[in-house]
Amino acid sequence: MSDGSGELKLDTKFVEGMHTHASDWGGPVRCVLWRSNADIPFGKVHDPATLPFELVILDKGAPLSSRALDGVAAAMLSADMQGISDMADTVKAANVPFVVTIEYTLATRFRILWLEKRQNPLRLLRSGIWLMNHERGIRKAISRADGVQCNGYPAYDSYAPLTGNALLYLDNRMTPKLLADDAEMETRASRLRAGAPLRLIHSGRLEALKGSQDLPGLMQALRDLRVDATLDVYGAGRLVETLQKAFAPFGERVRLHAPVDFETELVPINRNHADIFVSCHRQQDPSCTYLEAMGCGIAVAGYANQMWQRLQATSGAGRVAPLADVTQLARSIAAWDKDREALISDCQRGLDFARQHDFPSEFMKRMEQVRALSAAPLP
Repeated sequence: MSDGSGELKLDTKFVEGMHTHASDWGGPVRCVLWRSNADIPFGKVHDPATLPFELVILDKGAPLSSRALDGVAAAMLSADMQGISDMADTVKAANVPFVVTIEYTLATRFRILWLEKRQNPLRLLRSGIWLMNHERGIRKAISRADGVQCNGYPAYDSYAPLTGNALLYLDNRMTPKLLADDAEMETRASRLRAGAPLRLIHSGRLEALKGSQDLPGLMQALRDLRVDATLDVYGAGRLVETLQKAFAPFGERVRLHAPVDFETELVPINRNHADIFVSCHRQQDPSCTYLEAMGCGIAVAGYANQMWQRLQATSGAGRVAPLADVTQLARSIAAWDKDREALISDCQRGLDFARQHDFPSEFMKRMEQVRALSAAPLP
């Protein structure tokens, strides 16, 4: 995380979120981080002195010190952190009200583990045991917390019963200015009604756990169904070279791009040069990409993981295909190709839903829950 000069490489989404915390909380914000050598593919180097929040950096594995809680009115603990149970005990002992934030369920963590380490049975076993112990720590921390914030339906279903103060939110980066406008929606609708080729798009990490390896098979299935479609893929990861080779037979109809800035490049591309976001995601995690695509006015076609299946049903927008079934995913897109009005309606319904759940709205709910705790008398 540190480059040795005092500057820190931090995840871009994390910094953006902390900026919002700092501006919306109404007082000083302190963030405690642990040093790590892990790769940060979507990160930037920052001078801590220029950040609008205080950073407390601890060595890897160091316990949370009660001094880090001096003057704190309320705390938020991430369930992803190793030693979450001990951290909860420290915060509780300091009489600081706190919430636990969580997005991955145990089932999702195990699926990620299987996809990443299935070639090494011993590592798989050891990591599985660690995950079970970590899950016990998560549940203990939530049961001791003053509330829990669950990002996505799967996490809410799993952890809300552990507390009487559970909040469901749908994390995403779509502010009102980033949402598609009426003129863009009409332009897309006119193009689709004219019978133009479908413009598919996919973005994110190009990794097996994200299902990116299914994209070439999807395009072949669409070709077999005689669907006139193009695909633009934005991302980086271990599958880049594999995808480059697999996309070669499609020529200019499939284009692989390096990652681009979300707000200044990817959002305008989605809003003006895409019709359908394709997701081959098998995991149950919340994945803000669904809501962000909907906010750009494009329809989503994805696998029936627990998150997308529920989000599709709740929003009434998009298409769902069985997990890992490329043929059915292609058929759902082919159905849109034949019924362009249905596709246009799905685009609009998705946008309407995203407008109700933009970033400020979802963030406000989270801050209101924490503010209510900070105003309450300490035990």
